[in-house]
Amino acid sequence: MGFARTCSVALVGVEGVVVEVQADLEPGVAAFTLVGLPDKSLSESRDRVRAAVVNSGAEWPQKKLTVGLSPASVPKGGSGFDLAIASAVLGASERIDPRVLADIVMIGELGLDGRVRPVRGVLPAVLAAAEAGYEQVVVPECAAAEASLVPGVSVLGVRSLRQLIAVLADEPVPEEERDDPDRPDPLLAGLRMPGTAAASGMLGAGGHDQGLDLADVVGQRSARTAVEVAAAGGHHLFLEGPPGAGKTMLAERLPAVLPQLTREESLEVTAVHSVAGLLPPGKPLIDVPPYCAPHHSATMQALVGGGANIARPGAVSMAHRGVLFLDETPEFSSRALDALRQPLEAGHVVIARSAGVVRFPARFLMVLAANPCPCGRFSQRDTLCECPPSAVRRYQARLSGPLLDRVDLRVEVDPVGRAELVHRGPGGESTATVADRVRAARQRTAARLADTPWRTNSEVPGRELRSRFRPATGAMDEAERNLERGVLTARGLDRVLRVAWTVADLVGHDRPAPSDVALALQLRTGVPRGVPMALGALT
Repeated sequence: MGFARTCSVALVGVEGVVVEVQADLEPGVAAFTLVGLPDKSLSESRDRVRAAVVNSGAEWPQKKLTVGLSPASVPKGGSGFDLAIASAVLGASERIDPRVLADIVMIGELGLDGRVRPVRGVLPAVLAAAEAGYEQVVVPECAAAEASLVPGVSVLGVRSLRQLIAVLADEPVPEEERDDPDRPDPLLAGLRMPGTAAASGMLGAGGHDQGLDLADVVGQRSARTAVEVAAAGGHHLFLEGPPGAGKTMLAERLPAVLPQLTREESLEVTAVHSVAGLLPPGKPLIDVPPYCAPHHSATMQALVGGGANIARPGAVSMAHRGVLFLDETPEFSSRALDALRQPLEAGHVVIARSAGVVRFPARFLMVLAANPCPCGRFSQRDTLCECPPSAVRRYQARLSGPLLDRVDLRVEVDPVGRAELVHRGPGGESTATVADRVRAARQRTAARLADTPWRTNSEVPGRELRSRFRPATGAMDEAERNLERGVLTARGLDRVLRVAWTVADLVGHDRPAPSDVALALQLRTGVPRGVPMALGALT
């Protein structure tokens, strides 16, 4: 009889559960039994592991083999258990000392030739192993950089099962033949699922083009101010205006205005992208805010996450700590849009399936963009719209009141005139200039919220705003009158106060003054309040 055990990790969303992989050999008819709630892809590991062990030069035990995955009550799926199963089998057959395997966590898929292939979710798996107290982790060589992001863990990257056997048996490590550097690495095939980036609206590792500049946007003083306030406080933004006015340009330039992610935020974002299979091989850590712009045909599952068996992160999770841009918002299905209400408030999304409940982070800055009517030319000042009033009402009613009530800033984007378009003088402020002000405002916010669990003004609960972070005396009088008249809801009043704090941080006020609240009201209701839209005029 032979027995050996090692460990691997089962992922539930972006959280990991350490699984003990046990192998037991007994006399009897040669058979391979895998127990412990494996799914289809994990059950197929029996054939992959057997072929990999034989093709790596080791002898497959001709006995009754039972491999158990404990705890047995946790559903397990994927091919990331292959390396741990093969090592446990070799330990039970005494090809490797079983005592060496006991305290090692192994993550990786095996090819039939013994090569170790990467799997999705290496970073959250290693984080779970570190939290459980494990200090040694074996991962595929191409995922070693991602695993090394976790402090306090010794990472061994292997290219083949032969190399792992040699390392654990204290034998000379064989050199594996390298592939042609001009050709794509076959080990990375399948790591990024085809079409996932297009379906989620991701635009690459950072999610946006670093070459985009706010100075490219012509005019739009009100919209530019709203973008700056949104970036400084993490407030949701609704841009409404005719086609070609610059709504998409403003949204695409918003991520570059946001501050760089902290180390903790980078690990959160990288973990989500790793689970989704959207982490580029050459960029193990995402340190810039992601940008996600799904098409308006996206389903509810594509937006909030889901799937038939194992729930996958959706667009709201892919935009965690970044920007979620919903262009042509009225064209999205009402069911998909209303599903955004819970993550907008909670900062995470909970998906229930028969196999269990999955929780994904989803604290993002949402930007909505819409035309005022089906033809896009409806305006209070012009008469170019050809849509009947009933069509305009139906089109605007596609965005429900509860959803819009969660949006802090609502700005009408005006059409660009000929004079602005052909003007050759200096344009608007650059992204670098606006980003410096946003960074300074975030620092003021961080100093005020230093002893709290919140990071931005948009996260502070209403009760704290009314009791702990009070504005100047009389500053909220006009906003409270709007509440009495029904212009604002109770939630809307709290959001006005949050925006007022952000405006105060941008202009350098210790607490919101009446002018700060007036600008916050103007940005939320669209009704002029007699204050300039330029933040510099409020200092």
